[in-house]
Amino acid sequence: MTPRLSSCSRTGGAGADRLAAFRPSRGPQRPTRAARQVFAKAVATPTKEASTSASKSASISSETAKELYRDMVLGREFEEMCAQMYYRGKMFGFVHLYSGQEAVSTGVIKACLRKDDYISSTYRDHVHALSKGISARKIMSELFGKKTGTCRGQGGSMHMFDAEYGLLGGYAFIGEGIPVGLGAAFTSAYKRRVLGDDGADQVAVNFFGDGTCNVGQFYESLNMASLYKLPCIFVVENNRWAIGMNHLRATGSTLGDEEPWIHKKGPAFGMPGVHVDGMDVLAVREAALEAVARARRGEGPTLIEAETYRFRGHSLADPDELRSREEKEHYAARDPIPQLRAYMLKHGLASETDLAELHASVAAEVDDCVEYADASPKPDMSQLLENVFADPKGFGIAPDGRYRYELPGFTAGTAEVS
Repeated sequence: MTPRLSSCSRTGGAGADRLAAFRPSRGPQRPTRAARQVFAKAVATPTKEASTSASKSASISSETAKELYRDMVLGREFEEMCAQMYYRGKMFGFVHLYSGQEAVSTGVIKACLRKDDYISSTYRDHVHALSKGISARKIMSELFGKKTGTCRGQGGSMHMFDAEYGLLGGYAFIGEGIPVGLGAAFTSAYKRRVLGDDGADQVAVNFFGDGTCNVGQFYESLNMASLYKLPCIFVVENNRWAIGMNHLRATGSTLGDEEPWIHKKGPAFGMPGVHVDGMDVLAVREAALEAVARARRGEGPTLIEAETYRFRGHSLADPDELRSREEKEHYAARDPIPQLRAYMLKHGLASETDLAELHASVAAEVDDCVEYADASPKPDMSQLLENVFADPKGFGIAPDGRYRYELPGFTAGTAEVS
């Protein structure tokens, strides 16, 4: 009996061609055992080091440099204000700050992405949201648990989301956001290759830490991204610590190395692996520009390992006693904001007056977002059951148009139910 063809196999014409283009290639036939022995030799891993910013003075304009500098200063000042508000009791639960890592967010998101591109984040998501263009008012309001927040006060610090700006969420459990970002990349590729939408060239960028590189979602997503050549960029923010576990104690060294380089895992899945100084915003920008352009051209994913450092503990509840003073001082001396400031002054990209004005505008914006969040209303009780049940409010709509749980006697079980 002849087997039935799948719906994809039966599709004819241009649709079939597009579907065929989307299917992964099987590649050459497997070699014989004798032939396979030839391939058993060790070869150099096709990875690369991103260049330093010292050679790029001509590649960045004064306007762009100021934009990057302001974005990093805004991220830093916003996070420091979050610390103050947390200790004053304005925020609840765990709050994880991004201070020290701003060059990664700014160098990738602010420098390279469009509003319609996608990002997925972690529990350390405030600054990613800022760099994507979401207003400081909405983000601070969410941290305060107010109705004017990005999720109307229901997400809090670790669960920022904004569909308008392509922020697919902050995720409290490590690795959760990677498959979500991968799905966004798949959507973009499917629209372009199968549905013929030439305007669908959005890329998706997944941010995660070094600790996440030891969980299964990371490897599964690398495989799928490579298999379908998806426009997906994996950005490892390697700050050397997974809560209180040092990276060198948690991850095995790569072949031939004394350290566990994460970017060298990229070529094993058929994608470039790039190592970059995550404390140098211009170096991050250069690596990200190449990865984004490559993704938009349909050439597939890239794995970027950005070595960075957080200047505070894992969260504001962490006394930060495990990291040595010498280690902290080493990375504090490499603070990305003073580095870019010095670079801009040296190359005539800004004056002291220009930078002072940028700092003043950031201070005003941060003060404004705190005042706005503090004055904003708390969520209504009517939000309590939203997004919990398939029925928008959980229990249906009464004849008068109100939701049933709003009817008198509902909680006592005496409300009319049809």
